[in-house]
This record gives sequence, structure tokens and C-alpha cells, in this order.
Amino acid sequence: MNYPLSLSFKIAALAPQIYVRDAAGTELLYVKQKLMKLKDKINVFADSGQTRQLYEINADRIIDFNARFTFTDTSGKVLGAVRRQGGRSIWKATYEILSADDRPLAMVQEENPWVKVMDALLTEIPFVGLITGYILNPKYLITESATQRPILRVTKSKSFLESKFAIDRLEGSMDEAAETAVLLSILIMVLHERRRG
Repeated sequence: MNYPLSLSFKIAALAPQIYVRDAAGTELLYVKQKLMKLKDKINVFADSGQTRQLYEINADRIIDFNARFTFTDTSGKVLGAVRRQGGRSIWKATYEILSADDRPLAMVQEENPWVKVMDALLTEIPFVGLITGYILNPKYLITESATQRPILRVTKSKSFLESKFAIDRLEGSMDEAAETAVLLSILIMVLHERRRG
């Protein structure tokens, strides 16, 4: 993939829609999450025209405190999974990325948990809460489980009516299967963390 990738979605939209583009602006993925579903089931398409579905993401439970989201291709083959670490995520957003054979692949962790605390406090103040997305911008570090080396960083950009994230490669390379699992995990993480700023 041609890094850095950009990920964006409209804050005011009823059903979250995520666009993923590469450094040249080419659309790589499009997600439109359905509303009023008890268990998350998310279809990932190649473009916003929804002409070709690439992946499906399914939650294993209704309440997603410690939910596991499994990624499959259109034939039903499991590509990997991501599990939110519920207890850890109270202080600092933490997600474990698993390979197709359920081995730990990588970990996503929020770099500065104080951003979450400040966001929660400022959001409650009238009018100030409207601009927290412009002043509070969390960063998430993705590290490889086996070596603990940082492989990607996801950074929320300053924005007002649209949330934008940049995905930068830090070190080394990943094989295609690992890169797909990590990118789909980032989509889930962004959908969960979208309520902040």
C-alpha cells in the first residue's frame, strides 16, 4: 500500500461511513455501518459505489466491552480478528489484533490517555464540547506482538465537521495478510473511538 493512508468520515452522518485513501488519493476501502443492529456486522467495499464487497466484519456479542470482531473475505474465509481489551481501554484504548489462526499479531494502544480524560471533561462544557475535535487529537501506536517494534501510527487530524486520521508506516514491512488484518482492525478501532472529538 502507498502510505500514508488517510481515513475520514463525516461526524454528523446518521450511519457512519468511512473512506480510506492512499497517499495518491486513490480510494482503497469504503465502509458504511448499518444502524439499529444488535450485533455489529460491517461490510467493507472497494469503493463508495459499493460495487464490489471485499470483506465482512462480524462481532461475537451484542455488548462490545470485550467484543471480538472477526474478518472474513467474500467466500467466508477467516482473515483475522481484533479484540477490544475492555478493562485496559477504560484508561487507554487497547486492541489486540489476531491472525487467521488466532495468534497474536499486533497491539493497538492509545499513546496519551490524558487526551481521553481531557476530551471527556471538555465535552461536557457547553460550546467548548463542540471544538474538542479541533484541539484534542489522539494518537494510536500499533506494535508487532512478536518483536514489540512499532509498525504503524494512527493520528487524528484537526477537523471540525469531519473526522480525519492519518495512518503512517514506521518500521519494516508486513505481509499482505497481516496488513489486511491490521487495516481492518484500525477501521473497528476508529468506529469505536469516533464518539470522541
